[in-house]
Amino acid sequence: MSIELNRRSFVNGAVAVAGAAAVSPLLAACGGGGSSKRKGGTNTKKGTASALPSYVPNNAVRADIASTSGAGSSLTDPGFLKYPASPVKSVAAVPGAGGHYTAVTPLWGTIPDPGNSFYDAMNKALGATLTMKPANGNTYNTSISTLTAARKLPDWVQLPGWWNANFNVGALCGTQLADLTPYLAGDKVKKYPNLAAQPTGAWTAGIWEDKLYGIPTFASGFALPGQYYYRGDVFESQGINADDVKSCDDFLALGAELTSAKSNVWAFDDMWAYIFQMFGFSQKFTVTGGKLVHKYEQPEFIEALNWCYKLAKSGYVHPDALAGNNNDAKTRFYAGKVLITADGQGAWNEADAQAGLAADKAYRRASFKPFSADGTSAPKLFLNASAGMYSYLNIKLKPAQIEECLRIADYLAAPYGSAEYTLVNYGVEGVDYTMGANGPTPTKSGIANVQAQTYPFLATPVNVISNPDFPQLTKDRCAWNSAAAAYAYKPVFWNMNITVPKRYATADAGQAVEDTIKDVYHGIKPVSSFQDALSTWKGSGGGDALVQWYQTAVMDKLGTGQ
Repeated sequence: MSIELNRRSFVNGAVAVAGAAAVSPLLAACGGGGSSKRKGGTNTKKGTASALPSYVPNNAVRADIASTSGAGSSLTDPGFLKYPASPVKSVAAVPGAGGHYTAVTPLWGTIPDPGNSFYDAMNKALGATLTMKPANGNTYNTSISTLTAARKLPDWVQLPGWWNANFNVGALCGTQLADLTPYLAGDKVKKYPNLAAQPTGAWTAGIWEDKLYGIPTFASGFALPGQYYYRGDVFESQGINADDVKSCDDFLALGAELTSAKSNVWAFDDMWAYIFQMFGFSQKFTVTGGKLVHKYEQPEFIEALNWCYKLAKSGYVHPDALAGNNNDAKTRFYAGKVLITADGQGAWNEADAQAGLAADKAYRRASFKPFSADGTSAPKLFLNASAGMYSYLNIKLKPAQIEECLRIADYLAAPYGSAEYTLVNYGVEGVDYTMGANGPTPTKSGIANVQAQTYPFLATPVNVISNPDFPQLTKDRCAWNSAAAAYAYKPVFWNMNITVPKRYATADAGQAVEDTIKDVYHGIKPVSSFQDALSTWKGSGGGDALVQWYQTAVMDKLGTGQ
């Protein structure tokens, strides 16, 4: 059983709550509000550099498939074909000094009994009493806001980045959350080798006002919003080579070949989410001649919208997808009613393979190699934020307590397959899991107390790709990532925490424009409707003023984060 299965399950639940967070960088949109004296964002390139911890790769556990260095300073996640048979220790000494701390984390599932044996085993290993208080993930945004309003945050708390504005994180940093810069900046992080192995970009998004506050969790050096998948088994049975698709014209021609409405089979599900990879428009902004240009005004965006409108009218898209029913997209894909779909990186995993095989014994998910709309330009894959979730320590903690918590965080961030990782993620052997040929298998106790994850929301190692029951799947994913990394780039304001003033919040969301865009790519409204919505957004909707604010208050002063 893969730990990635558990992480992806939580991520899928979190995304359902977070909504649009699934397809946009979690921290690049808006940070916490704060007072006029607290800007609540990353101030300067120089200040950020001085707060960043040094990066020191961790070689305590060697992967079967090494990471690949790509464009945009990207680094793909390493791959493990099986769980290490003899987990090694990566932390030399017991990290705790007998301290007592309370930690609050979100949980999208059944909350474990607070007095369970796993928590006892963890406290013994940590050398401290860490009282875990997981809270309902579906209402986490309101419960945390209640704690911050009363200034009653716990000693350690997880604040998912997609709720930064809701939590007012920018204002909490330095008032309720502890500054970790004196403990982790530069080579100081080397006291904590497992934390030092976090990607630099992940730390960057935990910096507010030139100071480091957040400890990244579930970080990756190659985080993409998503990609395009196809039914590999069906393509193979029909003699279709997906590598022959090298342009949008090829894509459309394939749609005609695959679609048979009489047989209840359509080529495509909703394709809009990652269409930027083909047409090359930006995540939010691009810079032309020193000026910011919003994606709505980029020619490539209009081209993409035109093509998707054409696709919607082609008859090659499943009717339910055109009706906006995305909840059943996976079911349509498993059943073979749709043969090409758009989904996140996390969709390609062991849980997916198991679900697909339950529906069709021949099921195999595969992914198209990145291609551009015209077939000649290079595809462009912007990187998501390196981490979307961060844990924070309470400002009330004394320096010795912060150092103890950081040692505990270092333990929790032990590399995949290590002895510490095995305890944190699977519990005690013989009680919470049994070790088999393909790694740990949770027992009833493990499912109830360990797999309902809590500690990983405080600190984790960098993500890995591991599907012990499906090693070929891991090979396929790693190979795709390795090739795709050549097209990665850092988008404008990458990993920057930017506080958007409330007066621009509506324009920044652009909901009226987004609703019109959806109607266009579903074939309900013509592209001219988008042009009308864009004109309104730019003028009375505040779009021009928003772009000007980003230009003068952010880019001209702070740079682009690239």
